[in-house]
Amino acid sequence: MQSTDERNLETIPVGPLGIIPLASCKTLGEKINNYLVTWRKEREHEHKSSIAFKDYMRDTYIIKAVTPRFGSGEAKGVIQESVRGDDLYILVDVCNYSLTYKLFGHINHMSPDDHFQDLKRVIAAVGGKAKRINVIMPFLYESRQHKRTDRESLDCALGLQELVHMGVDNIITFDAHDPRVQNAIPLKGFETVQPVYQFIKGLYRAVPDLHIDKNTMMVISPDEGGTGRAIYMSNVLSVDMGMFYKRRDYTRIVNGRNPIVAHEFLGADVEGKDMVIIDDMISSGDSVIEVATELKKRKAGRIFICATFGLFTSGLEKFDKAYERGLFDYVLTTNLVYQTPELLEKPYYINCDLSKYIAYIIDTLNHDDSISSLLSPVARINKFLDSHNK
Repeated sequence: MQSTDERNLETIPVGPLGIIPLASCKTLGEKINNYLVTWRKEREHEHKSSIAFKDYMRDTYIIKAVTPRFGSGEAKGVIQESVRGDDLYILVDVCNYSLTYKLFGHINHMSPDDHFQDLKRVIAAVGGKAKRINVIMPFLYESRQHKRTDRESLDCALGLQELVHMGVDNIITFDAHDPRVQNAIPLKGFETVQPVYQFIKGLYRAVPDLHIDKNTMMVISPDEGGTGRAIYMSNVLSVDMGMFYKRRDYTRIVNGRNPIVAHEFLGADVEGKDMVIIDDMISSGDSVIEVATELKKRKAGRIFICATFGLFTSGLEKFDKAYERGLFDYVLTTNLVYQTPELLEKPYYINCDLSKYIAYIIDTLNHDDSISSLLSPVARINKFLDSHNK
């Protein structure tokens, strides 16, 4: 990641910076806040004392907000500090199922719907007093329900439109399942960020002597929908790419989807090469383990599984067994969604921390500066690879 000094942040901030991490994003929000506090205290800015830079340096940028619930399960959003004129960044992890609330005496785990409602409650509590509202939602709410294949709802598009109608100016997400969903809000800011740079650093952290070369490595897309992601990474690394085509049984529906009959491989010979399987999420994990199994049948070398969101909806037991069988070497996911303590302790797991990256994005946007270089990290990736190759 580039140093803060390499960016031109001489512009006047949009407004005093305020960060509201909802309970689902508390740990990530605190890490982001620590970076921003440190950078702004160290930054030499000639206009620091002017009124335009009021509250530029603070001991914390976190604004306290809570979403308490009544015994019936109903809730409200409460902001406990003034946000008048602030440039607000609200963080929410809609996948954090570890949070609970009482419903008529029963314990309920929070669902994506609960988290999204809490986000709207906090926006409503702002009451239009903020200068600008930005939502950072790493896992885009309902992003798997982004298109119609039958007479069915378009939940992701409706959710985005709801936020915009409530006064949200920018929505920042990571590795959206289908970025074209931004067409639902064409007049507002929508950015989907790829964490490829963090994956490459994570790979070198796991295997310091890793050699990236077209003769020794391939990037694999586990399905046809993720080919764009794999093409980007393979082009950046100058290696070959392969993909699997999921052949499904469209006569049946199991757990809300058509079951996969077979994985058909399209690509060059994989024998002896390191494989990087890259996807947007690990849900149950069945798909990536099947892909790893197929690659091992073709005599592939080491296998690294990279996914932006590690949901592990069916638990970790199948990954433990696959690791013991030698089907893969490492799993890399980010801290953008809730990670269980059990996951963090696994010998095959590599955590890719995105807090510094998000802090850069917030810092730059608060100065109303371009984040294009942050969204396309090719120069930083090349610099990182050059330093390792030397």
